[in-house]
Amino acid sequence: MSVWESIRIALRALRSNKMRTALTMLGIIIGVAAVIAMVALGQGAAKKIREQFESMGTNLLVVRAGSPMRRMGPSGGSSRNTLMPSDSEAIVRKFKGTIAMASQVCRGNGDVKLGNTTWTTSIVGATPEYETVAKMPVEEGRWLTDQEEKGRQRTVLVGRTVIEKLTGDRYASIVGRDVLILRTRFQVVGVLKERGAGGFGQDQDDLLIVPCNTAMRRLFNRTSLSEIDISCRTQGDTALATEQVVSLLRDRHKLRPPFPDNDDFSVRSQAQMLEASAESSQTMTSLLGGIALVSLLVGGIGIMNIMLVSVTERTREIGIRKAVGATSHHILMQFMIESLVIAVIGGLTGIALGVGTVLIISNALGWDALIQTSSVVLSVVVSGAVGVFFGIYPAYRAANLNPIDALRFE
Repeated sequence: MSVWESIRIALRALRSNKMRTALTMLGIIIGVAAVIAMVALGQGAAKKIREQFESMGTNLLVVRAGSPMRRMGPSGGSSRNTLMPSDSEAIVRKFKGTIAMASQVCRGNGDVKLGNTTWTTSIVGATPEYETVAKMPVEEGRWLTDQEEKGRQRTVLVGRTVIEKLTGDRYASIVGRDVLILRTRFQVVGVLKERGAGGFGQDQDDLLIVPCNTAMRRLFNRTSLSEIDISCRTQGDTALATEQVVSLLRDRHKLRPPFPDNDDFSVRSQAQMLEASAESSQTMTSLLGGIALVSLLVGGIGIMNIMLVSVTERTREIGIRKAVGATSHHILMQFMIESLVIAVIGGLTGIALGVGTVLIISNALGWDALIQTSSVVLSVVVSGAVGVFFGIYPAYRAANLNPIDALRFE
């Protein structure tokens, strides 16, 4: 008996019990659909994070106040007075060969009010260099000036989300109007170019940018910085610049070994953050894919169970076929092909369901998704392997039935 003849018989047997066949396939369908959807959404999120980091440049260094361990404590890094404006000035002055520019940054949260509408948002105090260092151009109006920074003037740049929350219209023009930030009157001089969701899902348009001096003295009443953002001249300079900045700050802060335990700051390059993010995304994708594979195994157990039932129901048929000349090999192949057909059809249906689910979620929620050919091929191969693996025992049991006993079976 040829393979095609076996496939034809298998399809006929499956059609004769459509409901049972559909329920048997259900585990494989759900497992494959879950694999496709989980991997696609995980890869899409990883791609989005990578693009967000790359959009900020790969030559960026971020120096943050407080050691990483201390930032995890209740005091928080932003409240630690370990980075001063003079540190930023010293870095730029001393390492002109590797560092192009640096921006002082002072972060906080607060209320912004326009008319009778109030919204709580992120407030970033930054020097004019921040436009280039953080790649945050304006879409309307202008950026902050050196005079406004030095004079602690009350001017502000706003993100699109803030405009939407204050006016109800995301694209309303409020340049030239006054807003109250923490009860202090500021004039809107520009609107930031829309950036969308960040690498970790945060809204990058929900912020205000004011002169760093103004934020420190007028809004937050502090003398220290939250961080210093540094733009290296080239990506190849980031490693050397990191060593230079760390050495300089340890000297200036009079720190003593052991390092880095006693550091009161941390330096991370954009490449390091990108690498850490990629590793996290890969781990999460693998975890989700592993969970989905468990569903496939459960589906495989369902196939074996139904195939065993089928062997019992078709015992007399097996006996008749053996009596007219079918060998154990023919019976074995017949049931193996039936198991494989169930798994493959279930796998193909699962792929269609998974792709459809990804498209619906992506369109409805705006999540990025990346369906890779490798994950589709892998799903088909794994579902087929599941069908073969879990079909072996029922097929072996059918192939080894004694023809006389099978013909006597009631």
